[in-house]
Amino acid sequence: MRETLDVPLAGLTTLRVGGPAKRVVEATTEDELVASVRGCDERGEPVLLLGGGSNLVVDDAGFDGTVVKVATRGVEADTSASCDSGALAACGGVLVSAAAGEPWDDLVAYAIQREWSGIEALSGIPGLVGATPMQNVGAYGQEVAQTVWQVRTYDRQDRRIHTFANADCRFAYRDSRFKGADRYVVLTVSYQLREGDLGAPVAYPELARELGVAVGERARLTEVRAAVLALRAGKGMVLDPADHDTWSAGSFFTNPILDEAGAADLPEAAPRWPAGDGRVKTSAAWLIEHAGFTRGYAGGRRDVSLSTKHTLALTNRGEASTAELLALAREVRDGVRAAFGVELAPEPTLVGCSL
Repeated sequence: MRETLDVPLAGLTTLRVGGPAKRVVEATTEDELVASVRGCDERGEPVLLLGGGSNLVVDDAGFDGTVVKVATRGVEADTSASCDSGALAACGGVLVSAAAGEPWDDLVAYAIQREWSGIEALSGIPGLVGATPMQNVGAYGQEVAQTVWQVRTYDRQDRRIHTFANADCRFAYRDSRFKGADRYVVLTVSYQLREGDLGAPVAYPELARELGVAVGERARLTEVRAAVLALRAGKGMVLDPADHDTWSAGSFFTNPILDEAGAADLPEAAPRWPAGDGRVKTSAAWLIEHAGFTRGYAGGRRDVSLSTKHTLALTNRGEASTAELLALAREVRDGVRAAFGVELAPEPTLVGCSL
């Protein structure tokens, strides 16, 4: 376990903003991870768990406590996983368990190489395995709630290991029982995947067009991954140190989910997707653009702007501060509210700051 003091957090996040942490501890084993968090709790010291830093906005003042960097590794697979539970519609399942510190896209590539399907449309998403159940990571018609089997955690309140089955994770759109709560430290995540070289039925029209198939049809896993990576790269959503459009936290706002009355007030051209219980999901990117915030919009600011490739990402153009970034986020949020009466909610975790 490695410990360093007064570490700038800007260098540990994909947005590259944020002040220093009083202390950073890098935990490379599960025992080190649990011991680090438990020790801080016993001392009454604030703790910030840090994975890949791709979903964090840290205040310019930094974090006055201990940052525990999750660096645990390990992947195990059980190809004899049973379908008797009904979790899979057909037999041929494989149970893949990965440590929280495993890079997520490495796990996706690992599964595709072995012809295990279910997470192929989640290719190219930055961050670590441990973050995926927290906000129910999703893209291009897939989300991890569809494949998560169990989430093994350290319960900081009861000071014990607690494993949650999928049904107990309270998964919702970009949400779960773990998001916004400090009680549980994710240690490992198990996913139940299917064997075969074809991916799951393509559920997202844009991906279907890229693949040249109809929605609901299937394509080879390798083709799905290539198509998703191409789509994400075209939006600046694949990390590239030389491309400032990727100096972001990905999508900064979640797609709003509205009740029937709210959806009825949207312009006729606004996208709509059923969200269950009579609710409707619409596109945050569409709302932002049609409220007058085009790609590359900066509002006179020098070091932050909307991505030049995608209006949903707020980007650091070189020397941005968190304050400057949040000022742009507030301008966009307030502009969408004024134009459409819809309140956009931030997707990243805000540390020491708020909108």
